[in-house]
Amino acid sequence: MIETISEMHVEAARIQQEIKDHLGLRTSDLVFEYSNVDGKVKLDLITINPRHNQAFLFHTVTATDKVDALKKMLEYVQNYKEKENSYTIQWVAKNETELHTSYFKAGNIMDALQKLYYGRDMNTITVFSVVLNPIS
Repeated sequence: MIETISEMHVEAARIQQEIKDHLGLRTSDLVFEYSNVDGKVKLDLITINPRHNQAFLFHTVTATDKVDALKKMLEYVQNYKEKENSYTIQWVAKNETELHTSYFKAGNIMDALQKLYYGRDMNTITVFSVVLNPIS
């Protein structure tokens, strides 16, 4: 049981590092965004693709506190490859011509598109294709 705020911060930092290490991402390519929703802590884990500098939602969890949210996120990160479908989305940002390809793990196509559009106006990206990848 975590007893002090200091211990909570240390535990939160440890779990965040474990999530980052498991995903194999640089600290600058991963954002832990916390908010309060109906008295609970909501954690959105956001990845930033350094190739095209776009941020996408990786996953969202809701929990009783920050450390609990991080524990739930770590559990997801450790198991998502076996539990969710893989999607390839080809898209172009508004006022650009380069076609980008991004990969998402999601329960269905709509969830994959929500991860793509997270935090942005839907009119800023044109989607050309969404493909459910074969199970490997």
